[in-house]
Amino acid sequence: MDVANRIVVVTGAAGGIGRALAIRFAQAGAKKVICADLDGEGAEATAAEINGIGRKVNVANEDEIRSLIDDIEASEGPIDLFCSNAGIMEPGGPEASNEAWQRIWDINVMAHVYAARHLAPVMIQRGGGYFLNTASAAGLLSQVGSAPYSVTKHAAVALAEWLAFTYADDGIKVSVLCPQAVRSAMTRGHEDGVASVDGMLEPEPVADACLKAIEEETFLVLPHPNVLQYFRNKAENYDRWIGGMKKLNRIYK
Repeated sequence: MDVANRIVVVTGAAGGIGRALAIRFAQAGAKKVICADLDGEGAEATAAEINGIGRKVNVANEDEIRSLIDDIEASEGPIDLFCSNAGIMEPGGPEASNEAWQRIWDINVMAHVYAARHLAPVMIQRGGGYFLNTASAAGLLSQVGSAPYSVTKHAAVALAEWLAFTYADDGIKVSVLCPQAVRSAMTRGHEDGVASVDGMLEPEPVADACLKAIEEETFLVLPHPNVLQYFRNKAENYDRWIGGMKKLNRIYK
Protein backbone atom coordinates (compact mmCIF):
# COMPACT_ATOMS: atom_id res chain seq x y z
CA MET A 1 0.00 0.00 0.00
CA ASP A 2 1.15 3.48 -0.84
CA VAL A 3 0.17 5.68 2.13
CA ALA A 4 0.06 8.83 0.01
CA ASN A 5 -3.43 10.34 0.08
CA ARG A 6 -4.58 7.74 2.62
CA ILE A 7 -6.41 8.25 5.90
CA VAL A 8 -4.39 6.71 8.72
CA VAL A 9 -5.14 6.11 12.40
CA VAL A 10 -2.31 5.57 14.89
CA THR A 11 -2.95 4.62 18.51
CA GLY A 12 -0.35 5.27 21.17
CA ALA A 13 0.61 8.34 19.16
CA ALA A 14 1.59 10.65 22.02
CA GLY A 15 5.16 9.34 22.06
CA GLY A 16 7.59 6.62 21.14
CA ILE A 17 6.85 4.43 18.14
CA GLY A 18 3.33 5.83 17.70
CA ARG A 19 4.50 9.42 17.44
CA ALA A 20 7.24 8.43 14.99
CA LEU A 21 4.73 6.49 12.88
CA ALA A 22 2.34 9.43 12.71
CA ILE A 23 5.09 11.80 11.64
CA ARG A 24 6.49 9.35 9.10
CA PHE A 25 3.10 8.74 7.49
CA ALA A 26 2.52 12.47 7.21
CA GLN A 27 5.93 12.87 5.58
CA ALA A 28 4.98 10.12 3.13
CA GLY A 29 1.97 12.12 2.01
CA ALA A 30 -0.91 10.68 4.01
CA LYS A 31 -4.10 12.64 3.43
CA LYS A 32 -4.81 12.82 7.17
CA VAL A 33 -3.24 11.16 10.20
CA ILE A 34 -5.40 10.67 13.30
CA CYS A 35 -3.31 10.51 16.46
CA ALA A 36 -5.03 8.66 19.30
CA ASP A 37 -3.76 8.12 22.83
CA LEU A 38 -4.96 7.90 26.41
CA ASP A 39 -2.75 10.97 26.83
CA GLY A 40 -5.04 13.30 24.93
CA GLU A 41 -2.75 16.32 25.21
CA GLY A 42 0.15 14.26 23.89
CA ALA A 43 -1.95 13.03 20.99
CA GLU A 44 -2.96 16.59 20.14
CA ALA A 45 0.67 17.72 20.34
CA THR A 46 1.73 15.06 17.83
CA ALA A 47 -1.19 15.95 15.58
CA ALA A 48 -0.29 19.64 15.72
CA GLU A 49 3.14 18.86 14.26
CA ILE A 50 1.66 17.23 11.17
CA ASN A 51 -1.67 19.01 10.68
CA GLY A 52 -3.38 15.86 11.89
CA ILE A 53 -6.21 15.17 14.31
CA GLY A 54 -5.62 14.40 17.98
CA ARG A 55 -8.03 12.25 19.97
CA LYS A 56 -8.05 11.02 23.55
CA VAL A 57 -8.87 7.30 23.36
CA ASN A 58 -8.64 4.47 25.86
CA VAL A 59 -7.91 1.52 23.58
CA ALA A 60 -8.91 -0.93 26.33
CA ASN A 61 -12.47 0.32 25.95
CA GLU A 62 -14.27 -1.15 22.95
CA ASP A 63 -16.83 1.66 22.81
CA GLU A 64 -14.06 4.25 22.50
CA ILE A 65 -12.38 2.40 19.63
CA ARG A 66 -15.73 1.97 17.89
CA SER A 67 -16.50 5.66 18.36
CA LEU A 68 -13.08 6.64 17.03
CA ILE A 69 -13.60 4.55 13.90
CA ASP A 70 -17.18 5.72 13.35
CA ASP A 71 -16.33 9.40 13.91
CA ILE A 72 -13.34 9.41 11.57
CA GLU A 73 -15.19 7.48 8.87
CA ALA A 74 -18.04 10.01 9.08
CA SER A 75 -15.96 13.19 9.30
CA GLU A 76 -12.79 12.43 7.28
CA GLY A 77 -13.63 9.47 5.07
CA PRO A 78 -12.69 5.80 4.85
CA ILE A 79 -9.82 4.68 7.10
CA ASP A 80 -7.26 3.02 4.85
CA LEU A 81 -4.64 2.10 7.45
CA PHE A 82 -5.21 1.42 11.15
CA CYS A 83 -2.09 1.17 13.28
CA SER A 84 -2.99 -0.54 16.54
CA ASN A 85 0.18 0.45 18.34
CA ALA A 86 -0.62 1.21 21.99
CA GLY A 87 0.83 -1.24 24.50
CA ILE A 88 1.99 -1.59 28.10
CA MET A 89 4.35 -3.71 30.20
CA GLU A 90 3.48 -5.52 33.43
CA PRO A 91 6.28 -7.22 35.40
CA GLY A 92 6.07 -10.55 37.13
CA GLY A 93 4.81 -14.06 36.49
CA PRO A 94 1.65 -15.96 37.36
CA GLU A 95 1.68 -14.21 40.73
CA ALA A 96 0.84 -10.88 39.09
CA SER A 97 -2.62 -9.77 40.14
CA ASN A 98 -5.73 -10.59 38.14
CA GLU A 99 -6.17 -6.87 37.65
CA ALA A 100 -2.67 -6.55 36.14
CA TRP A 101 -3.25 -9.53 33.84
CA GLN A 102 -6.61 -8.16 32.69
CA ARG A 103 -5.27 -4.65 32.10
CA ILE A 104 -2.39 -5.79 29.90
CA TRP A 105 -4.66 -8.26 28.08
CA ASP A 106 -7.16 -5.52 27.29
CA ILE A 107 -4.52 -3.13 25.94
CA ASN A 108 -2.04 -5.51 24.27
CA VAL A 109 -4.57 -7.91 22.76
CA MET A 110 -8.19 -6.82 22.91
CA ALA A 111 -7.45 -3.38 21.46
CA HIS A 112 -6.32 -5.18 18.28
CA VAL A 113 -9.46 -7.33 18.38
CA TYR A 114 -11.74 -4.30 18.77
CA ALA A 115 -10.12 -2.48 15.86
CA ALA A 116 -10.50 -5.50 13.58
CA ARG A 117 -14.02 -6.22 14.80
CA HIS A 118 -15.31 -2.77 13.90
CA LEU A 119 -13.14 -1.81 10.94
CA ALA A 120 -12.49 -5.01 9.00
CA PRO A 121 -16.15 -5.45 7.91
CA VAL A 122 -16.34 -1.97 6.39
CA MET A 123 -12.91 -2.34 4.80
CA ILE A 124 -14.07 -5.59 3.23
CA GLN A 125 -17.24 -3.93 1.90
CA ARG A 126 -15.17 -1.35 0.04
CA GLY A 127 -12.56 -3.79 -1.23
CA GLY A 128 -9.75 -3.72 1.28
CA GLY A 129 -7.63 -1.95 3.85
CA TYR A 130 -4.56 -2.36 6.00
CA PHE A 131 -3.81 -3.16 9.65
CA LEU A 132 -0.41 -2.56 11.25
CA ASN A 133 -0.41 -4.19 14.69
CA THR A 134 2.44 -3.55 17.10
CA ALA A 135 3.51 -6.66 18.97
CA SER A 136 7.12 -7.24 20.07
CA ALA A 137 10.06 -9.57 19.60
CA ALA A 138 8.67 -11.02 22.84
CA GLY A 139 5.72 -12.22 20.77
CA LEU A 140 8.06 -14.41 18.72
CA LEU A 141 10.54 -15.22 21.49
CA SER A 142 9.72 -14.30 25.10
CA GLN A 143 10.36 -11.65 27.75
CA VAL A 144 12.53 -12.31 30.78
CA GLY A 145 10.81 -10.91 33.87
CA SER A 146 7.31 -10.54 32.45
CA ALA A 147 4.94 -13.40 31.79
CA PRO A 148 2.02 -11.02 31.10
CA TYR A 149 3.99 -9.21 28.40
CA SER A 150 5.20 -12.44 26.82
CA VAL A 151 1.75 -14.01 26.77
CA THR A 152 -0.08 -10.98 25.42
CA LYS A 153 2.49 -10.26 22.74
CA HIS A 154 2.35 -13.89 21.58
CA ALA A 155 -1.42 -13.48 21.37
CA ALA A 156 -1.04 -10.25 19.40
CA VAL A 157 1.16 -12.02 16.84
CA ALA A 158 -1.31 -14.91 16.62
CA LEU A 159 -4.21 -12.54 15.99
CA ALA A 160 -2.28 -10.72 13.26
CA GLU A 161 -1.49 -14.05 11.58
CA TRP A 162 -5.15 -15.04 11.68
CA LEU A 163 -6.33 -11.74 10.25
CA ALA A 164 -3.70 -11.93 7.50
CA PHE A 165 -4.76 -15.30 6.10
CA THR A 166 -8.47 -15.13 6.90
CA TYR A 167 -9.14 -11.78 5.24
CA ALA A 168 -6.50 -11.98 2.50
CA ASP A 169 -9.03 -12.79 -0.22
CA ASP A 170 -11.14 -9.82 0.92
CA GLY A 171 -8.36 -7.34 0.22
CA ILE A 172 -7.18 -6.93 3.83
CA LYS A 173 -3.42 -6.64 4.33
CA VAL A 174 -1.70 -7.05 7.70
CA SER A 175 1.75 -6.30 9.06
CA VAL A 176 2.92 -7.03 12.61
CA LEU A 177 5.75 -5.08 14.21
CA CYS A 178 8.08 -7.13 16.43
CA PRO A 179 11.00 -5.00 17.63
CA GLN A 180 13.33 -5.49 20.56
CA ALA A 181 14.03 -2.42 22.71
CA VAL A 182 12.92 0.94 21.30
CA ARG A 183 13.49 4.19 23.15
CA SER A 184 10.16 5.16 24.66
CA ALA A 185 8.38 5.72 27.95
CA MET A 186 8.12 1.93 28.34
CA THR A 187 11.88 1.40 28.14
CA ARG A 188 12.91 4.49 30.12
CA GLY A 189 15.05 3.36 33.04
CA HIS A 190 15.63 -0.06 31.44
CA GLU A 191 18.32 0.90 28.96
CA ASP A 192 20.50 -1.98 30.19
CA GLY A 193 17.69 -4.54 30.27
CA VAL A 194 17.50 -7.83 28.43
CA ALA A 195 15.56 -6.37 25.50
CA SER A 196 18.54 -4.09 24.79
CA VAL A 197 21.12 -6.87 24.30
CA ASP A 198 21.22 -6.04 20.58
CA GLY A 199 20.95 -2.30 21.11
CA MET A 200 18.10 0.12 21.66
CA LEU A 201 16.68 1.75 18.54
CA GLU A 202 15.26 5.22 18.29
CA PRO A 203 11.60 5.27 17.20
CA GLU A 204 12.31 6.87 13.82
CA PRO A 205 14.08 3.91 12.15
CA VAL A 206 11.33 1.65 13.49
CA ALA A 207 8.76 3.85 11.78
CA ASP A 208 10.83 3.72 8.59
CA ALA A 209 10.82 -0.09 8.73
CA CYS A 210 7.04 -0.08 9.17
CA LEU A 211 6.49 2.23 6.21
CA LYS A 212 8.70 0.00 4.03
CA ALA A 213 6.79 -3.11 5.14
CA ILE A 214 3.45 -1.48 4.34
CA GLU A 215 4.66 -0.36 0.92
CA GLU A 216 5.91 -3.88 0.18
CA GLU A 217 2.96 -5.53 2.00
CA THR A 218 5.30 -7.60 4.17
CA PHE A 219 3.78 -9.35 7.18
CA LEU A 220 6.65 -9.46 9.68
CA VAL A 221 8.42 -6.19 10.54
CA LEU A 222 11.76 -6.77 12.29
CA PRO A 223 13.73 -3.56 12.86
CA HIS A 224 16.29 -5.63 14.81
CA PRO A 225 17.55 -8.13 12.17
CA ASN A 226 18.91 -10.53 14.82
CA VAL A 227 15.36 -11.39 15.89
CA LEU A 228 14.81 -13.43 12.75
CA GLN A 229 17.79 -15.67 13.52
CA TYR A 230 16.68 -16.07 17.14
CA PHE A 231 13.24 -17.07 15.87
CA ARG A 232 14.80 -19.62 13.53
CA ASN A 233 16.95 -20.97 16.36
CA LYS A 234 13.86 -21.38 18.52
CA ALA A 235 12.01 -23.33 15.83
CA GLU A 236 15.04 -25.48 15.01
CA ASN A 237 15.83 -26.59 18.55
CA TYR A 238 13.35 -25.54 21.23
CA ASP A 239 15.29 -27.18 24.10
CA ARG A 240 18.52 -25.41 23.15
CA TRP A 241 16.62 -22.14 22.88
CA ILE A 242 15.10 -22.65 26.36
CA GLY A 243 18.62 -23.25 27.63
CA GLY A 244 19.74 -19.92 26.21
CA MET A 245 16.77 -18.19 27.79
CA LYS A 246 17.65 -19.77 31.15
CA LYS A 247 21.06 -18.11 30.93
CA LEU A 248 19.48 -14.74 30.13
CA ASN A 249 17.03 -15.18 33.00
CA ARG A 250 19.88 -15.74 35.46
CA ILE A 251 21.49 -12.49 34.34
CA TYR A 252 18.47 -10.21 33.97
CA LYS A 253 15.75 -11.51 36.30
